[in-house]
Amino acid sequence: MGGVGKTTIAKAIYNKIGHKFEGRSFLANIREVWEENAGQAKLQEQLLSDICKEMKTKVPSIEYGIMTLKDRLCHKKVLIILDDANTLKQLNALCGSHKWFGSGSRIVITTRDINILRGIGVNQVYEMQHMDESEAIELFSWHAFKQASPTKDFAEISINVVEYSRGLPLALEVLGSYLFDREVTEWKSVIEKLKRIPNDQVQKKLKISYDLLSDDTVKEIFLDIACFFIGMDRNDVTLILNGCGLFAGIGLSILVERCLVIVDHKNILRMHDLVRDMGREIIREKSPEELEERCRLWCHEDALHILSEQTGTKAIKGLALKLPRTNAKCFSSKAFKKMEKLRLLQLAG
Repeated sequence: MGGVGKTTIAKAIYNKIGHKFEGRSFLANIREVWEENAGQAKLQEQLLSDICKEMKTKVPSIEYGIMTLKDRLCHKKVLIILDDANTLKQLNALCGSHKWFGSGSRIVITTRDINILRGIGVNQVYEMQHMDESEAIELFSWHAFKQASPTKDFAEISINVVEYSRGLPLALEVLGSYLFDREVTEWKSVIEKLKRIPNDQVQKKLKISYDLLSDDTVKEIFLDIACFFIGMDRNDVTLILNGCGLFAGIGLSILVERCLVIVDHKNILRMHDLVRDMGREIIREKSPEELEERCRLWCHEDALHILSEQTGTKAIKGLALKLPRTNAKCFSSKAFKKMEKLRLLQLAG
């Protein structure tokens, strides 16, 4: 998942222990650079230049770069940070084997996909933990107040923002900077807006993990969970989604590997609140004004409006409805007539 502080910690490690090695290199934003024109060769060239401290070596192909890296670095004790890698091909081109590097070398890889770490055969995996409340308040305060704790008048409302951020450093930094030097009334307005529409910077960063899902069925599973299945048993959800033809067994495993979904010790599906909001915003932003054009309706009031007004369309794939125990509602079957793609109907109450 993005925004949890992987790159920040990698930079801290690099700066703290880099002097202990014969050579070092920090390759930033590998995912983005790799897709640039000649980006693959550029990364290999930077690695050679940083460590060997010589005139830039021209790399005409990935295979040539691999051979050169193995030849030049096999006797050097090096520290290499590979930041934001997202494919095994990238790792094979930049650090294909322990044998490429001299004794005592350390290679640190940051990624959103734990599966590629297994593929390259890393020695140890560290999964990022979210900040506890005291750490989160301090980080937020440095950005919102330029000091280690909130000012007296903002103490309570600061806790509300920190609770919303759920220990995600990116959200704490972005929201703290945005709220800096604003009035309490503006803070309250921002908090109310966040309940419906996520912050744009946080949304974009988190959405990268969704965009990197190459399988459309996995994306569908993610959106279904974000809207309807948080708090449900994994086995039950698997049966439901398999009934929709979504191959949930492998799909859920991929989402867990990408840290987009969490399965707790009781086999219950969980999701970070901001990741959930990111998924729901993907749906909302495709049709901000017209409820009937959204593919999923997770809000009871929205579903109730669509059914009451009989304005459902073929865009709707799922909806959730909480039926009151008193003042029962009656809906005509005509309300569902145009929902040709409806596959999930969640009823509670």
